[in-house]
Amino acid sequence: MYAEERRRKIASLTAVEGRVTVADLAHHFDVTAETIRRDLAQLDGEGAVHRVHGGAVAAKSFQTVEVSVDARKKAQKDAKRSIARAAVDYLPSSGGGVFLDAGTTTEALAELMAAFPEERHWSVVTNSLPSALTLAGAPYIELQLLGGQVRAITQAVVGDAALRALALMRADVAFIGSNALTIDHGLSTADPQEAAVKRAMITNARKVVVMCDSTKLGRDFLVSFAALDDIDVVITDPSAPQAFIDELQDHDVKVIVAR
Repeated sequence: MYAEERRRKIASLTAVEGRVTVADLAHHFDVTAETIRRDLAQLDGEGAVHRVHGGAVAAKSFQTVEVSVDARKKAQKDAKRSIARAAVDYLPSSGGGVFLDAGTTTEALAELMAAFPEERHWSVVTNSLPSALTLAGAPYIELQLLGGQVRAITQAVVGDAALRALALMRADVAFIGSNALTIDHGLSTADPQEAAVKRAMITNARKVVVMCDSTKLGRDFLVSFAALDDIDVVITDPSAPQAFIDELQDHDVKVIVAR
């Protein structure tokens, strides 16, 4: 197992279980305690966990600090690509409509859509500047970029103009990214304006597919924009703790582990 994958699993286990010990992690991953301590030190520096004597605890709940797009693009690259490949199976048939949320994982799906080997004609509505630029060159995609205010940190379009436009639209599938996912708080993000756009997409789509790598599971941001009842499918990576997957399935959410 690569170090990055091990640290991703540690972050997810800590978020879901609340507390982990060095000894248990060393036994679980069959590595030395010193290796685990280095992992925890790096995760603590990234804000993914909080180190304590003998182990780590979950990062503080209801976070408000966002990470820039550039930083997020560098994180969990392989997991995001795998999730995007799995999400392709949920694209509607030719002529269908898609809501594509802003986020680095949904951007990975936009790249696959733009390079799709078969000409399947989709109507795509997005509030993501990077995704719009990626899809603009695909001749078989009818693209609409929502208007409004651009948030520099996420390159997402938000605001009243975007919400008014979405209120008049419907889509077969909404592909949604999220900063966090918990059983109690559902999907959450740091910014109320981005949360409002995500909520509008979810409300006006027939199916909701959440693209969420395992580092987001068990984390909680300030603004909840959807409950588990609003979600049809969650696509995550193999580092997702099985206990968390089981809980999602108990709430009638289909979980796809992208391998």
